[in-house]
Amino acid sequence: MMTLPLFLTMIILFFTLVFLIHGKFRADLIALASLLALGLTRILTPDEVLSGFSNSVVIMIAGLYIVGAGIFNTGLTEVIGSQVIKMSKGSRLRLLIISMITTAILSGLLSGTGIVAILLPIVMSMAIKQKASPSRFLIPIAYASSMGGVLTLIGTPPNLIVDAVLKKNGFDGFKFFDFTPIGLIILAAGLLFMLAAGRKLLPDRSAPAGSGIKGLSAGELAGMYKIYDRLHYLHIPAHSDLVGERLSDLKLPEKYEITVIEIKRDNEEKSGSDASLKEDTLSASADEIFHPEDIILVFGAENDVCRLAKDYELELKHFNTEQIKSHFASSEFGLTEILIMPNSDYENQTLRDIHFREKYQCSVLAINRKGEYIQADAGNEQLNPGDALLIHGRWENIERISADLQDIIVIGSAPEESERSPYSARKALMAAVITGLMILFLSIDIISPTIAVLSAAFLMIVTGCVRSIEEAYQRVQWESVILIGALIPLSGALEKTGGLLMISTWLEKSLGDLGPYGVLAGFYLLTMLLGQFVSNAATAIIIAPIAFTCAINMHYSPDPILMSVAVAASMAFTTPVASPTNALVMTAGEYRLKDFALIGILLQILIGIIMIFTIPLFFPF
Repeated sequence: MMTLPLFLTMIILFFTLVFLIHGKFRADLIALASLLALGLTRILTPDEVLSGFSNSVVIMIAGLYIVGAGIFNTGLTEVIGSQVIKMSKGSRLRLLIISMITTAILSGLLSGTGIVAILLPIVMSMAIKQKASPSRFLIPIAYASSMGGVLTLIGTPPNLIVDAVLKKNGFDGFKFFDFTPIGLIILAAGLLFMLAAGRKLLPDRSAPAGSGIKGLSAGELAGMYKIYDRLHYLHIPAHSDLVGERLSDLKLPEKYEITVIEIKRDNEEKSGSDASLKEDTLSASADEIFHPEDIILVFGAENDVCRLAKDYELELKHFNTEQIKSHFASSEFGLTEILIMPNSDYENQTLRDIHFREKYQCSVLAINRKGEYIQADAGNEQLNPGDALLIHGRWENIERISADLQDIIVIGSAPEESERSPYSARKALMAAVITGLMILFLSIDIISPTIAVLSAAFLMIVTGCVRSIEEAYQRVQWESVILIGALIPLSGALEKTGGLLMISTWLEKSLGDLGPYGVLAGFYLLTMLLGQFVSNAATAIIIAPIAFTCAINMHYSPDPILMSVAVAASMAFTTPVASPTNALVMTAGEYRLKDFALIGILLQILIGIIMIFTIPLFFPF
């Protein structure tokens, strides 16, 4: 019988799923809205509303982000990944295999998005050196990160969620390496698919504007973005109204759609009775004040530049393209690219909102969004995950951006980068030891898994692998943590109001005649379809309790059914929004929607068929 609390819970669940699939609003905001609705309608008590945030899964995921931050900070993953991938030694086939295996193994222990962020420029660089298109390798590593998440208990949130469902209901749960055989079979299937059909289906496009890395010169990168026609030198005479004005006060981007990139200034140096002139090239910082005889390099349409010159009595200075090319490739100034990470704090913000220029003293010349180049008024464009930004500035300032790895990836690098070693070998070793001990304690199950993870996170902070407690808080992806903590009470509300029983009873009637393999296949398909539009964590939180109840009522072991839910939730290949790693590689590889759809659907069908018959071999009904 449909009671009022049950009816309200089903309505809340329906609208939560609709808004999550629609994707217009942030997932954590939607989850919080559903949580508030459950509290306001008194379906859940205040303690029940907040119960999700004390759940061990939420605590472990937050701790794992801090452990990952310590490993990433010390450069351990970058060193390992770079050295391993260089073993390809000029072979495209070997590069594909090694990059996928490396990505998968590292993603089994750390955030898959972070691993792809680190390996993406390395793989692109190796591809270009082999005169191969990066688009032949980036979808494979994005998919490999999802496959690798199934290798261990901590590889991806759905694994922890299904484990928590089992333990909540009095079962033993999964051990750390219980997922490993399943994950290895998935990885093997994915590799064979990519080596056979995938290599024929992957696009073979020229090096994209997402590849301003060691294999391409700054001049070539500028040519790809077609920026030369928008570069102009202007001379500021002594009588110009621009003299004495502060750059930020002029609001040139708003009034003229023009960006001042840098300033050349003659400074008089005196030594005793001698005087000489020294020309300085300055980054055009927001608080810079213009002087007489300055020469400024501006970026904008020619008619807008002429309008600026007329209004402020400036003089256009001519230059040749080779002069600009050599300037962009100098040891002092550089031209490179950055990618906006999924779940970045910069998402849906403009460059002006985040004060990018003031923060990094670098100019954004253009935005590449899925092959569309945005040059006019780029500062007012809301940033999307996967956007590529062409930036210009001093190499030292560009290098500072690398520290913001959680938000952005710097694809280019300074010419002298190879001569520097920014990472501490001692701290990298320390991070490796801490991670190894965490894995050991998680695998032998002497102490609580939550305590093991929190201890590792604590050690990362006190040993300096994570520089401060403030950085530890910054490196946690709070959107994911809040999403999981806010959705867990929704599954509790379904159980409390009888919704869980009602849905599982309906599924029993629909799937019961198909036997245990039919039930497993049904839940795998349902989870896989929902996972293409909703995050893997949200998918697992909603489906796992229903799958458990259905398995128990039909007198099957819940282990194989829940394992199928965890696997299917992570196999999100079909769309660029299905997984953060897909969105991350889309612009860098100049992929289109059909690239993900064609390869992703075939791969998901292959893995799905294999899993339906393989999972029961390791976890019998």
